[in-house]
Amino acid sequence: MTTPPPMPPKSPVSYSLDEFVQSTSETDKGHGFFEKETERLLEVNLNGRVNMKKGAMVAYQGDIKFTREGALDQGVGNLLKKAVSGEGMQISYADGTGKLYLADSGKKVSIIKLNGESLYVNGNDMLAFESSLTHKISMMKKMAAMMSGGLFNVLVSGQGMLAITSHYEPRTLRVTPGNPVYTDPNATVAWSGNLQPEFKTDISLRSFIGRGSGESFQMKFDGDGFVVIQPFEEVVMAQAAG
Repeated sequence: MTTPPPMPPKSPVSYSLDEFVQSTSETDKGHGFFEKETERLLEVNLNGRVNMKKGAMVAYQGDIKFTREGALDQGVGNLLKKAVSGEGMQISYADGTGKLYLADSGKKVSIIKLNGESLYVNGNDMLAFESSLTHKISMMKKMAAMMSGGLFNVLVSGQGMLAITSHYEPRTLRVTPGNPVYTDPNATVAWSGNLQPEFKTDISLRSFIGRGSGESFQMKFDGDGFVVIQPFEEVVMAQAAG
């Protein structure tokens, strides 16, 4: 008779205060500048500057100061675009020394190291990136005409790490010439920097389902690269610029 495998230990129904503190305490994993404290919490071991999504700070230790990216930091052209649209993704700078903890609506964190490559990230899904990376925030004008609030993205390039977020597990789809990938804009997290998506509108579905539907508006990726999606349709960001 085969002996059944032992059952895994059950989690306690409740903890004493000491047990709770011990089981949820921060641990230094020694992974460097960026490390995942949990699957949904990013720890930044700061000694200098990090760029982060405005509002992403949940806690910090040490001597850290926060400033918002200035209107001219992205150049006069970007200032004019914000003035016209009244919307946009906003970046904050954290400067100093200490431990910084970042999160965004309980979304899953993924850490990526760029070695000279470029990556587009949906503005909703950018959490933080090293100041060694160059960045440019832009609005997809065609998408703005289709969907309330438009679609903002961040192009990051160079040498350094970035942290992106997704609802649940992200999945990367390969794009090859002649075999385009179509995605729901609200489920699109990131794509390779050499790809320039086109937009496809299904008028019949648009009339049937409504303006905000990903089924009626799709992003078309064609060429040689990849696109990252999430199993969730996130509302397009529409922040008031100030």
